[in-house]
Amino acid sequence: MTDYSKRKASDFNRWRTFFQFLVCKIGYMVRLKLVYRIKVEGRENIPKTNDYIVCANHLSTLDPPMLVGVMPRSIAFMAKKELFEIPFLRWWLDWLGAFAVNREKLGSSTIKTVYEIKKSEWVLGIFPQGTRQEPGVITNVTSGFAGLAKVTKCNVLPVGILGTQEALKIPFSGQITVKIGKIIPFSDDTAAVVDQWGRAIEGLTGFTYEGCNERT
Repeated sequence: MTDYSKRKASDFNRWRTFFQFLVCKIGYMVRLKLVYRIKVEGRENIPKTNDYIVCANHLSTLDPPMLVGVMPRSIAFMAKKELFEIPFLRWWLDWLGAFAVNREKLGSSTIKTVYEIKKSEWVLGIFPQGTRQEPGVITNVTSGFAGLAKVTKCNVLPVGILGTQEALKIPFSGQITVKIGKIIPFSDDTAAVVDQWGRAIEGLTGFTYEGCNERT
């Protein structure tokens, strides 16, 4: 049986890149531009190399494909391992380049996969809050992303998302805004990186940062 928690650089090949491009950069972005009037700010902050992790706040299921549509590189997202137990969803996530993780504890396979992503042309994508949150506050932030940044020597790219929770409910109303912040260098002081990310998202979204809950 395939272990979807383990990926090699060769798995992030042109076929998965093309599939993700069709689904996200064409399929989703057409919808986002025409129906939800997406607005993107801060593209100049995106590094030219791929030694960074895309770290965004999380409001809805629309966030992952939207970020892929916005960013210049393909993104490999972590997905909870339970999702890979559903046959069609397993195939869909696999082809979109996602990989399975235990959200309670990041294992060695996750670290190895992040190293493999760095060897490819893709970048890693993480939602430090883990699951979708209500807008207005930045809470339930975990420190795992800062730990991965430290061991893999990847910087952190903070991305603020606004409006996607309403986009799923009321078409042709409101607006989705994606704000890309300045890069946060990786550090041995993971608590400081977490705090910098939280403060960066607070500045990008206007939400109130309530701190880290320390779970990795």
